[in-house]
Amino acid sequence: MILLPMFPLEIIVFPKESLNLHIFEPRYRELIQDCENEGIMFGIPYYGANHPLKYGSIVKLDMISHTYPDGKMDIKTTGVKPFEIKRFVKKYPNKSYPGGYIEELYWEEEADALMRSEIRDLIEELYQYMKIPKRPEALGGDFITFEIAHKVGFSRAQEYAFLQIISEKERQTYMRDHLMNMVPMVKEAEDMRKKVQLNGHFKSIDPPQF
Repeated sequence: MILLPMFPLEIIVFPKESLNLHIFEPRYRELIQDCENEGIMFGIPYYGANHPLKYGSIVKLDMISHTYPDGKMDIKTTGVKPFEIKRFVKKYPNKSYPGGYIEELYWEEEADALMRSEIRDLIEELYQYMKIPKRPEALGGDFITFEIAHKVGFSRAQEYAFLQIISEKERQTYMRDHLMNMVPMVKEAEDMRKKVQLNGHFKSIDPPQF
């Protein structure tokens, strides 16, 4: 086990994901300064209703993009790898921020090329029905699912479960199955919206020929 500074948040952070944060609490401003000065990383465990502080991702500070006169900061970070907290401590030694003894979770990147293509097509279809013009940039390359996990309409519970899946192929299956369920529902909702919009319009309908 290793002791890592902790920044609990009500979000799921995935490996390889870019995350921008606004830091305002003094204890976490101290944490970010330590990351800047000492080159250390920190953990963002998910902190939400009915979820103990257990799983999260190690995060590295890429840059402090802006520091405000009152000491608040805007920072850019990247998720590195998932972890499990074995013991949470309210105070990291000699610091004001919390910490946790963690075990890093092994995770695989080896993907199935065919399933990756299926996921890409399903996302394209989903975004078309939802009229979302901007596709995730990662779709243009050999993405892994962690890179797009926040772009496919997972619930928070699904995100939390997804973070704990070790195999990329299993994550691909999880994501593909979710999209295969979601796309028809979104299409049906869009068809319903179009029907509702037609109400009140003059309709030209050919009667049956007897």
